[in-house]
Amino acid sequence: MIPLAQPGPMTEDERFMFECFGYLIIEDALTRAETEAALAASKRLHANTNEAWRQIGAAFEKEPDLAHFIDHPAIFPKVRTLYRDVFVLQSAWCTLQAARSESIGWHQDGSGVFEFRDLSYPPPLLQLRASYSLTDQSREFMGNMMMIPGSHRSPVLLPESRRRQLTVSPIQHNILCKAGTALLFHNGVWHSPMPNHQDIDRYNIHYIYSPPWLRRSDRFATDPAFLAETTALRRALMGEYERPDAPFGAGVPEIPFED
Repeated sequence: MIPLAQPGPMTEDERFMFECFGYLIIEDALTRAETEAALAASKRLHANTNEAWRQIGAAFEKEPDLAHFIDHPAIFPKVRTLYRDVFVLQSAWCTLQAARSESIGWHQDGSGVFEFRDLSYPPPLLQLRASYSLTDQSREFMGNMMMIPGSHRSPVLLPESRRRQLTVSPIQHNILCKAGTALLFHNGVWHSPMPNHQDIDRYNIHYIYSPPWLRRSDRFATDPAFLAETTALRRALMGEYERPDAPFGAGVPEIPFED
């Protein structure tokens, strides 16, 4: 009962699993070299931070080794399928869960100002998160992600009184994965990080895709230096383009996909 998928284009079976579970697990999404380079970059980013749980946004602007995850071939074709080629990179985060720490907090992704679930039932796909594990999480209590499969389609909310508890449901899935695994999931799935009882920090990087009209959540604007040096595809995915007379009234430029 684990929604395992393969790197690359989304198959019909994978699409069915995604709609049922709300997420896919892609093992060996990254090579060892990619994982090690991303981990080293993440450690540099967090060298001067000291909270138990912390995240840094727009990490691709600061660390070149994190830029190619914007359109990584293991995940990007699946994003294209789910959004039918109309989307942007809404945010990108590099997160750390410190050794011997916990930050349990079950939630759905979205906006605390106006929750995505308030828009319609079921909650629409407005944030599609690709989360890459950079450290081993093959056993429990290594900062693993905990998910409640299918909860993106539940009209009943997880009771608020339980959202700080480790175990909230007999159907929850504590994900065990090795470094280099990717987790692709719908914003409506209830999830939380598991405590990290090991002696090393846990690192993950997250790339979040959305419809082009959703406001960016990790930056007000993309660094002009990054835009000048990156590819045409990645510039388009930043949403940095001249808009028509009314925002999105006349559509948006097509993304220059290489195929």
